[in-house]
Amino acid sequence: MFDARLRSLIDPPLTAAGRRIAASGLPADAITLGGFALGLAAAVAIAFGHYTLGLALVALNRVADGLDGAVARATAKTDRGGFLDIVLDFFFYGAVPFAFAVADPENNALAAAALLLSFYANGACFLAFAIFAERRGIETSAQGQKSLFYLGGLAEGGETIAAFVLMCLVPAWFPAIAWTFAAVCGISATARLIMAARVLAEAGRESL
Repeated sequence: MFDARLRSLIDPPLTAAGRRIAASGLPADAITLGGFALGLAAAVAIAFGHYTLGLALVALNRVADGLDGAVARATAKTDRGGFLDIVLDFFFYGAVPFAFAVADPENNALAAAALLLSFYANGACFLAFAIFAERRGIETSAQGQKSLFYLGGLAEGGETIAAFVLMCLVPAWFPAIAWTFAAVCGISATARLIMAARVLAEAGRESL
């Protein structure tokens, strides 16, 4: 919901940093893989109850996630880079709730399962629509330059990271935060489903 607004704030410094990093010769894919390693390390730290360390590593993962795209735009965007970016992001988003479930299965497991289910529903709508948007030539730059069509919704990257940050700051609140955000993601998935069905129906009529 807030990602499009955040782009205007974060894109200028990311673009400048991306140009400097690109000039140094560091490839975007290396930043993507390094950021993913930081994300996995965050999940491991959370699973062992080191929430402050987990929070710091989550933050570094997000910085890397912004920089890899900036470097790619400063050099050359590739299909492999776009593929790695989206797939490893989904791995990271799933790893954090799982880590909280491992840290305290008695209190966190059910809420984590609900959150992961909502992520699965959101991801299915997001990725399936991207396939058909590409096929029909539907494009948008509302979320910045992406390798695939980015279907906005109530729960996007910014909201997800905000939830992760709050979970790390107050881990005892994880069940309440997870259930609440799972409900938000469920609403977002439903809205994306309805929106995608309408857009594709309209595109189908226009092609007749």
